[in-house]
Amino acid sequence: MSSILLIIQVLLAVILTIVILLQKSASMGLGAYSGSNESLFGAKGPAGFLAKFTFFMGFLFVVNTIALGYTYNQSLRDSVVDSVKFDSIQAPQAPNTNIIPTAPAAPTAENNTTAN
Repeated sequence: MSSILLIIQVLLAVILTIVILLQKSASMGLGAYSGSNESLFGAKGPAGFLAKFTFFMGFLFVVNTIALGYTYNQSLRDSVVDSVKFDSIQAPQAPNTNIIPTAPAAPTAENNTTAN
């Protein structure tokens, strides 16, 4: 889900950048290439439409950013342990307690005197 929202976020950022650059400004920017005042958008040109479209795209960008943050935060809360099947894991076997290790016998005094 977060990968789809991330792709939408990139597309919204590109569209929002293009729409902002198309708007008429003091230096005209890329708005000079939008056509004459007698275009499809009416006597004012595309200024009203582009302003509304920019607001709408900005709103979608903010909503998508919040949704992306929420889904990313939820995915961080998932633990690796949540995806493990516990019925397939066997409990470790206890060591065999019947065998008790013993220390070797200590040398006695008899063994030392016979060697002399």
